[in-house]
Amino acid sequence: MNYTPWDLVLDAGFLSALLIVGILLRARFKMVQAMMLPASIIAGGLGLALGPHALNVIPFSDQFGSYAGIINGVVFASLPFAGSFSFRGKLHGARKMWAYSVSTYVLQWGLGLLFAIIILGQFFDLPDGFGLLLAAGFVGGFGTAAAVGSSMEAAGWADASTLGFTSATIGVLVGVVGGLALARWGVKKGHAKLATSLAEIPQDMRTGLVPVVSKREPIGHGTTSEGTVDPLTLHIGIVAVVTAAGYGVGLGIEALWGVKVPLFATAFLTGMAMRLLLDLTPARKYVDGTTVKSISGTATDLLVAVGIASIVPSIVMSYALPLALLLAFGVVYCVLIFRFLTPRIFKDGWLERGLFTWGWATGAVATGLALLKVVDPKSKSGTIEEFGIAYVGFSPVEILMAIVAPFAIIAGLSGQFIVATIVLGIGLIFVALMGGGRADAGNRANSFSNVAP
Repeated sequence: MNYTPWDLVLDAGFLSALLIVGILLRARFKMVQAMMLPASIIAGGLGLALGPHALNVIPFSDQFGSYAGIINGVVFASLPFAGSFSFRGKLHGARKMWAYSVSTYVLQWGLGLLFAIIILGQFFDLPDGFGLLLAAGFVGGFGTAAAVGSSMEAAGWADASTLGFTSATIGVLVGVVGGLALARWGVKKGHAKLATSLAEIPQDMRTGLVPVVSKREPIGHGTTSEGTVDPLTLHIGIVAVVTAAGYGVGLGIEALWGVKVPLFATAFLTGMAMRLLLDLTPARKYVDGTTVKSISGTATDLLVAVGIASIVPSIVMSYALPLALLLAFGVVYCVLIFRFLTPRIFKDGWLERGLFTWGWATGAVATGLALLKVVDPKSKSGTIEEFGIAYVGFSPVEILMAIVAPFAIIAGLSGQFIVATIVLGIGLIFVALMGGGRADAGNRANSFSNVAP
């Protein structure tokens, strides 16, 4: 059957309907609220259960699985326009959080790959990049899983994306369920300084809806007159141009040098080039970062839903045991970071930072924020400010790792990659441990200038 534009419309309609169902389920059922599952996760799960690979109730097209790579290109194309990549004056103020975050991030990549090669490789015949599935799905999330999966698929491992999305899905579930268990433990043991009960989670966090009008955040700001062009049209157009240009750059590289570069990488680099050019002109002030973030957030929701719904269960089952062992190793790693490293780095008030880190190290930053609300309902610990400032220096590492890790495996540099990440991770742990004393949590939340020691 030939693929037509109407197949795209039907796929989009089915997916949108599932997202709406996910929103309604989160809003109405306390069991779903207790798990704090995003609507995109619910939609993806329903799509997987009802799609062609399971009950075959929803007739997704045979191209449905290919959307993930395109949508991920949109996500990465948006990044350069959604915020600042300047380090000046910011990295120093949150150096401890930055060192802590980057160390836990890169170690998950290196140790996951090492575990797969040294331990799993003794019992299973696995692809060279199998160990990347841990970090790609856990600390990386669905975007990185799509990025690494597309790179490894281009190198000949056809099952990489399905396994990456499986890892990311399990990571979110582990993050939420495990995080709530750790929060209960922390509150019971008296480690939570700013909360005494899990019942203090705000209602809008539980239901996913914001009923109070004054608490609703704008999804963007108009920078053009609607008589000329709608502001949203301008921003969607910019992201679309960057994504298409990134695809063209990838085709050019392949034609000239025979190297297939994934769309997410070329889209991000093309976006950075356009961002640098815009910064040299008055046009920069007409690109609204909030609007671009909304576009990126929409693409991310779609990516999560598409990624889960396109998982092929038969592929997952063929790797079930080694994948389960790899992800179990990842859970143990995150527990050790939470229980032993975080208290030594942050000392008093460590639980808030530990829970937030648990959330993004297993699922996503959004998971970390939700868990932080459990023990810090009024955001007084300063954790969000610390990570927000540190993320200026963390995000380039995150993006670079998604590009470099699969290429290192493809180039036969697994050993060098493992050594580099472990040395960097351990070195940054010592930097974090020697980062100096920590100010009182209440004082740290007063201003950005007092965020970190």
